[in-house]
Amino acid sequence: MNVDSVAFAKAIADETRQEIMQHLCCVWLSVNDVVDKLGGKVNQPTVSHHLKKLEDAQLVLVRQEGRQRFYTLNQEQLTVCCGLLVRSFAPDYAAKVVPVDAIPVVEHE
Repeated sequence: MNVDSVAFAKAIADETRQEIMQHLCCVWLSVNDVVDKLGGKVNQPTVSHHLKKLEDAQLVLVRQEGRQRFYTLNQEQLTVCCGLLVRSFAPDYAAKVVPVDAIPVVEHE
């Protein structure tokens, strides 16, 4: 699994993207569904922009159906990225919570 820790950090640094990620957990939503979930406080072009950032960081999976795209949170990628952060910056804590060997080592390109 390819992990770009900088793209991951930039993707989750934005509060709107964090909220989008919460809405995408365990469901497939279209861009318009996400706009509705956000209560209209973010317009469709802005949501599309945020989804593209999440897609670039591999934090969402995308399914094309005709002209519509549906998105869901890529829980595996999120888990790997968070695990790598814990392994890199809190190895003593990680050993108490999850075996460090259970967190995959990913070579950076």
